[in-house]
Amino acid sequence: MRLTEFKDHQRELYYFHLRIGIAGAFVLAAFSLLLLRFVYLQIVQYDYYRTKAEDNRISIVPIIPNRGLILDRGGTVLARNYSAYTLEISPGKVADLEKTINDLESVVEIRASDRTRFKRLMIEAKGADSLPIRTRLTDEEVARFAVNRYRFPGVDIQARLFRQYPLNELASHVTGYIGRINDRDVERIDEAGLTANYKGTDHIGKTGLEQSYENELHGITGYEQVEVDSAGRGVRTLSRTPPTPGNNLVLTLDIKLQEVAEQALGDNRGALVAIDPATGGILAFVSKPGFDPNLFVDGIDTASWDSLNTSADRPMVNRALAGTYPPGPTFKPYMALAALELGKRTPQQAINDPGYFLFGGHRFRDDKPGGHGVVDMYKSIVVSCDTYYYVLANDLGIDNIARFIGKFGFGARTGIDIEGEATGVLPSQEWKRRRFKRPEHQKWYAGETISVGIGQGYNAYTPLQMAQAMATLANNGVVYRPHLVNYIENARSGERTIVEPQLERTLGLKPANIEFIKQALAGVNIEGTGARAFANAEYTSAGKTGTAQVIALKQNEKYDESRVAERHRDHALFIAFAPLEDPKIALAVVVENGGFGARAAAPVARQVLDYYLLGKRVDRPAAEITGGESND
Repeated sequence: MRLTEFKDHQRELYYFHLRIGIAGAFVLAAFSLLLLRFVYLQIVQYDYYRTKAEDNRISIVPIIPNRGLILDRGGTVLARNYSAYTLEISPGKVADLEKTINDLESVVEIRASDRTRFKRLMIEAKGADSLPIRTRLTDEEVARFAVNRYRFPGVDIQARLFRQYPLNELASHVTGYIGRINDRDVERIDEAGLTANYKGTDHIGKTGLEQSYENELHGITGYEQVEVDSAGRGVRTLSRTPPTPGNNLVLTLDIKLQEVAEQALGDNRGALVAIDPATGGILAFVSKPGFDPNLFVDGIDTASWDSLNTSADRPMVNRALAGTYPPGPTFKPYMALAALELGKRTPQQAINDPGYFLFGGHRFRDDKPGGHGVVDMYKSIVVSCDTYYYVLANDLGIDNIARFIGKFGFGARTGIDIEGEATGVLPSQEWKRRRFKRPEHQKWYAGETISVGIGQGYNAYTPLQMAQAMATLANNGVVYRPHLVNYIENARSGERTIVEPQLERTLGLKPANIEFIKQALAGVNIEGTGARAFANAEYTSAGKTGTAQVIALKQNEKYDESRVAERHRDHALFIAFAPLEDPKIALAVVVENGGFGARAAAPVARQVLDYYLLGKRVDRPAAEITGGESND
């Protein structure tokens, strides 16, 4: 019998419908989830994703402001800007940096120095959006790269503003220079809350006025809203907030006088500071040798930096501001004034100078063998008699000297509007206790006071301090703070903010005492150690020559310049103001290792005063002019 199998169609239909139901439910659930997600993204998160989309479509591009100009008092430009094209690489958008740079060489010239600078910038400017591999491209190079641009993702041409110092080394220590922003600069910018204002800015003031007046010179950064394509390239500008250019600095400095002073110093190392006694305005501010600040704009190359940094002449040191020197006999007029003010001497009191002063078994020699004979105060200044001041220093005592001399600003920062000023050393018993740690070194010995009296010993002051002291004397004891900026000019409106002369203090000196010292200083240039340098001058000037020892001599050893290494020779100094009746200019000159002040420093001052007061100019270094007597 054959068995017949019967299918249960009802059961199969049931399971079929069940499967269809489950599948339908799954599909419905899936579509419901998609719908919910769609609602979440399109409605709930609409604002968020709209903003994200706009951010992808719109790029906020900072617009770097024009940096303010620096000009001298007559309008001569010392620092300005110009526009040029740079070839820039965005390291984060380049897969193989080395290959990209190698390939770029077939389009534009890339030197070894460009590669070195680029690598250094990658270290110094971490996080920068783009860095220049080449600056100041020619029009031909720009056109060549534009044709090949598609080959180099992450590489583009940018129009940048470059700083230029058209006078090169002239007044380089005054203007200073700008350089690439480094990590230390970023920290300072963050601390000052200026991060937003430096977006897109690559450079910042590093030294000189560029550094001191950075906030005025930088300006306010602007912004553009730019619509970009999928490759990140700009399509159109949607809105623009223009930048505010930096303010211009107009200085008290007379750049022609500066040029005369630098030329007068010639190839010598040294410094000169000239001040308007009535205002404290700096007329000339020289440090020799100088440097070319243009070297730093693109990032100085290693060879140039090594040359500047390792040079024995130290061109990067601002000698006028940070160099400290013993004042030598230029200290004597202040010693004489101290004696008058403190009642220790009258102008008529005299000593007999045998050519030395014996103290504690030590013979302090005068420069003139046999001495100057009978010497009163006037003669002591005019012929620069050391013995007179050995005796006077011993009578005054170190603390009286320090208290009085300190009133003129010796051993203290002047507060000039440029950073990096040295304090100098005004010796006293208190200073020595602070200076030395060991008790046996802290004691002040009376013999040390003798050397201080002629501007030697521990004395060490900046040329700026010496010039300010002379300006104070010329101004009858009224002290003004030295300053380089005359006014700050708004680049757009032309509105000027004047830097008013700042009265520091009035010394309250007796007019008769000041007048006596002035007449004695006039005698220096008429009949004394400065007479040859100022022969036939058409004005009456007050001055004092000085020669300061660099290395100490043994007792009874006579100085012989010809037997001393050049860098161990004495420094030459000269301080002056003119005209005597109505001082318009006061100055201090230091010629390092120049020898006698009358021979090396006084002729420099003569050229500067002749130009400033008479408009006369001698286009040759003062070293070519014969100086005066050797006794300072």
